[in-house]
Amino acid sequence: MILAMGIFYGGLGQIIVGIMEWKKNNTFAATAFTSYGLFWLTLVALILLPKTGMVEASTPKAMGFYLTCWGLFTAVLFLGTFRLSRALQVVFGSLVVLFFLLAAGDFTGNATLKVIAGYEGIFCGLSAIYTGLAQVINELFEREVAPLGMMK
Repeated sequence: MILAMGIFYGGLGQIIVGIMEWKKNNTFAATAFTSYGLFWLTLVALILLPKTGMVEASTPKAMGFYLTCWGLFTAVLFLGTFRLSRALQVVFGSLVVLFFLLAAGDFTGNATLKVIAGYEGIFCGLSAIYTGLAQVINELFEREVAPLGMMK
């Protein structure tokens, strides 16, 4: 189920939204959505391709570097959220923490770190759901119904 979500909702869905945002000249959203869509597709490939025998499985250290790179990329996007909204700051800030916790878990093999990352990931996901749905609701009602903490 998670792999299917990674391919279609996390992967293809976000890439489509990123292209739509690019057409609206929204560079931040276009970059974020297409990048994370491709993140999900590469993550699924890293999990599934070794099962086919086509490639060797990634080592935990390699996965740690992969996640660290995504953490650094996300940290740069996090800086951009200071021009957007508090809600996006929470989403991207917690995503930075998530990537680094996951990377640390892979580098150290510490199962507790991975559990903490799991809970932090739930928080990040819920904050992203709130932010996305709040944007939809606010647009539909043409006023702020669900606060996002827009930056001035």
